[in-house]
Amino acid sequence: MLAVHVHVHVKPDCIMDFIAATVENASNSVREPGIARFDVLQCNDNPARFVLVEVYRTQDDPARHKETPHYAKWRETVEDMMAEPRSSIKYSNVFPGEDGWD
Repeated sequence: MLAVHVHVHVKPDCIMDFIAATVENASNSVREPGIARFDVLQCNDNPARFVLVEVYRTQDDPARHKETPHYAKWRETVEDMMAEPRSSIKYSNVFPGEDGWD
C-alpha cells in the first residue's frame, strides 16, 4: 500500500471549479483497480487549501493512474487554478493492514 497526500493551494476565485474538476477525477479514480481510496479534503480555516488523499494498492499504481484520460483531463483543467505548485508526501501503510482496504 502507498498513501499519497497531495497538497493543493487554489486561487480563491477558482475554488468551485477546482472542486468540480477534482470530484470528477476522484469519482473516476476510485474505479481503477489499483486505487483503494481517493479522498478530497478542503481546509476549514482556509477553503482555498485542499488535500487529496490517494491510497494505491502497489508502488506501480500511481504511474498507472497518471496514464488515465481522467487524470490528464484533471491536470490540464486545474493547472491555471493553482495559486502555487502542488506538492505531495508519500506514506507507507501501518494500520489497517492491506486486508482492511476493500
